[in-house]
Amino acid sequence: MIGRLTGTLLEKNPPQILVDVHGLGYEVDVPMSTFYGLPASGQAVSLHTHLAIREDGHFLYGFATIEERAAFRQLLKVSGIGARTALAVLSGLSVSDLAQAVALQEAGRLVKVPGIGKKTAERLLLELRDKLGHALPALAGTRLPQGTPADAAADARSDILNALVALGYNEREALGAMKGLAEDVAVAEGIRQALRLLSKA
Repeated sequence: MIGRLTGTLLEKNPPQILVDVHGLGYEVDVPMSTFYGLPASGQAVSLHTHLAIREDGHFLYGFATIEERAAFRQLLKVSGIGARTALAVLSGLSVSDLAQAVALQEAGRLVKVPGIGKKTAERLLLELRDKLGHALPALAGTRLPQGTPADAAADARSDILNALVALGYNEREALGAMKGLAEDVAVAEGIRQALRLLSKA
């Protein structure tokens, strides 16, 4: 199994890219969330990957973060969801947004994704409820490479969520309270604001 790819980015033809690894070119399909963060052609790139072997060929999918790949793999386990639809979901929603939609059982977010109807959205939410909602928020921000402001913000939100759950709130309550927080809120202030909102609920 090819789990990670590091090489030179040769071509970008969304949703596919071509990565040269020591003279061997890998065609990799990526979600738009990963594509937008790619460097310029000719630059070094590192991706977490998922290899799918089917009767009609071998297909490699690449992701900037571990949680994107984890979400992709969970989506593939849902009956009727193939790789293209899974990529579409991750192109239309960030992993944190998907995890929040699952935790709050919000089908409205998913039906906005091309190819996802109401029944499919409801099935996704049901089947992912015990898998995605709990596992992914804590992983948010583990991009390759790390250290960007977006990663710091994602880590802060993860810390706020974990703190609220540790204080006894369930995940649905915690995520609901976090909706009104600023994206760049500090952990301590975020917890304080969320607790204030929860106390009024």
